Amino acid sequence: MNSEQLCTLIVDALDDVKAQDIAKLDVRKMTPVTDYMIVASGTSNRHVKALVDNVSEKAREAGHKPIGVEGEEGGEWVLLDLQDALVHVMLPKVREFYNLEKLWSLGSADDLAVTDA
Repeated sequence: MNSEQLCTLIVDALDDVKAQDIAKLDVRKMTPVTDYMIVASGTSNRHVKALVDNVSEKAREAGHKPIGVEGEEGGEWVLLDLQDALVHVMLPKVREFYNLEKLWSLGSADDLAVTDA
């Protein structure tokens, strides 16, 4: 599975569990660490955890084992590392504070794709 297919799988998995404001950032020109960052919001700590769990499960089913997960204890911001894609799921207030979309879209406007979920 290439990174674009993985990205589609992630966005679909987030959408399945009603993630809000899903943003896909193509960061291939900015960092060698990953190809994409997907940022989404959950409505509560439980929702954030459920979103990450669903993405993790769908990725495993597709043969793409997650490298690591950070932040599950608190549930305000959970990072799921799938190597070719980093998934950030946050509560809206945390997302607004850190504003990752702005930080990582300093390239061209074409690198940022936001999908309504």
